[in-house]
Amino acid sequence: MYRALSIAGAAARGGAGIQADLKTFQELDVYGMSAITAIVATHPETNQGVFPQSFEAIEAQLYTIERDIGVDAVKTGMLFTEEVIANVAKWLRQIETDKIVVDPVMIGKMGSPLLKDDAIEALKTELIPLAKIITPNMPEAARLLGVDELQTVSDLKEAAEALHKLGPEFVLVKGGRLKGPAIDVLFDGKQFYLFEAPRIDTIHTNGAGCTYSAAITAQLAKGNSVLEAVEVAKKFITAAIRHSFGFKRGVGPTYHAAYGKYNELSVQVSIEKK
Repeated sequence: MYRALSIAGAAARGGAGIQADLKTFQELDVYGMSAITAIVATHPETNQGVFPQSFEAIEAQLYTIERDIGVDAVKTGMLFTEEVIANVAKWLRQIETDKIVVDPVMIGKMGSPLLKDDAIEALKTELIPLAKIITPNMPEAARLLGVDELQTVSDLKEAAEALHKLGPEFVLVKGGRLKGPAIDVLFDGKQFYLFEAPRIDTIHTNGAGCTYSAAITAQLAKGNSVLEAVEVAKKFITAAIRHSFGFKRGVGPTYHAAYGKYNELSVQVSIEKK
């Protein structure tokens, strides 16, 4: 049984964060574990939406997992503060796996700020250099680079090249906000790999980024290459979005069981040299 760990926030609505990651791990036949960094839920009276956990609590989770279970692959999501990023990076440096997926979560679908402004530099210098792969969406890539918004596939390629200089082995810039087909750009320092799927007309994409990176993590845990992992993950999230749904209010979740039920195949992969 392969083991995958998510270090991220817990989303009370169930569609993103730890909850999305564990559902994805389960669907892809990997034993999932979690270290919760914060609880995300909006209080009806105070309007507070993020409740950070102490690092003592986070550290206890990490060392329990390492001591009792072990990990084959790890993903990070919402880390929120500079202190948490630095300490999680310290822990990652001493574990046995190098299969580390960094999803630089910054803003939630419901508008909650999920990373403090003063934590961005720590993310870039402490955590991203440890990553096998980072998985920013278009706004996250732009914010990491301090540039205006990305708008085209060419912009995604340029961003992937620039982010690769921060030290990760692979960069995946997700093109969910492009016009036309949903194209994601993977860069390994030498070649671009473009993953294209039909764009699905729905607002219900809560947790899509978490789910995508969790699917990559699960596939890496099972021993697949990064290229293989991203291809499966792209099919997984395409199916999950295609069959997403809404509830009482707000942006609804993706459907994590869809890949196993409907066998999503509509993903094209092309390769371009730098």
